[in-house]
Amino acid sequence: MKAYLYAAVMALTAGMAQADGISGIFQTQANDQGHIGMVEFYDCGGKYCGKLVRSFDKSGNEIASNATGKNIVANMNDNGDNSFSGGTIWDPGADKTYKSKMTLKGNTLSVSGCVTVFCKTQTWRRAQ
Repeated sequence: MKAYLYAAVMALTAGMAQADGISGIFQTQANDQGHIGMVEFYDCGGKYCGKLVRSFDKSGNEIASNATGKNIVANMNDNGDNSFSGGTIWDPGADKTYKSKMTLKGNTLSVSGCVTVFCKTQTWRRAQ
């Protein structure tokens, strides 16, 4: 009986750890102007979304952005192996939305935005 209870607790804990894996705030890679953003991931109806919560200039000073509070990443499916797909990523500077996929390795998130077969990948780092 203890073995079944242990297995059930471990399964629940593993599921919670995986759900928490993408949760939190990630710092984006600098854009062409040298600005970085802080993107907070959260559950959005069984999928994952990431909204811009803060922005900084290349000197590290916080700056205002019209994109603050808006989703940068939307409707990502958790594939169960630290990879996410099926969602989109929005580039507020160009006001364009791309198909996206992400892979989490430790505190590093590889984020790709694609149009047809052309993709651009950025490395985001966990801030919190």
